[in-house]
Amino acid sequence: MAHIKTLQELFKRYRRPGDIVFAILFLALSLFLLSQIFAETAWVKRTNWYAQPRFWPAVSLIGMAIFACFHFIGSVCSPRLPGRWKEVGFWLSSLEYVLYFLVYVVLVPQLGYLPSTVLFTLFLTLRVGERRVVNLLSATGFAIAVAVVFRAFLQVKIPAGRIYEVLPDGIRAFALIYL
Repeated sequence: MAHIKTLQELFKRYRRPGDIVFAILFLALSLFLLSQIFAETAWVKRTNWYAQPRFWPAVSLIGMAIFACFHFIGSVCSPRLPGRWKEVGFWLSSLEYVLYFLVYVVLVPQLGYLPSTVLFTLFLTLRVGERRVVNLLSATGFAIAVAVVFRAFLQVKIPAGRIYEVLPDGIRAFALIYL
């Protein structure tokens, strides 16, 4: 019996007050996705059941909905802890980084991939509180390495920045291809 008491204490210790909100959102998302299965997938005649385009997505979404229901039931049956909306606010604060990424996506066609990536990594490094020169240089080196690998080695087609148009001819050709 002492073992069960320990597990219950452990469960209470790591319990999150916003769990019911997460359970509701996860259940709603899984039911919504499951409701779209017929519109987004097909059942093809003369194809084995396990090779049907709808089969495996349906299996995964049914499993997702079932486990979301279990999670919701477990959350409803659990004692409420204070601080639910504080935790939800903490979750929503992560959307700040989505906004940063959207700004980055808008800047790439304007400034070019390399300058935007360097600025983005430096900004994120500063945003998370790193101020040491070694960390800022590491972020810059990482950004340059990512840009060079994607543009020069992997030949990923990323639009060149409008800022490259003002460069001298020889440098502009190099920047358009590799930066």
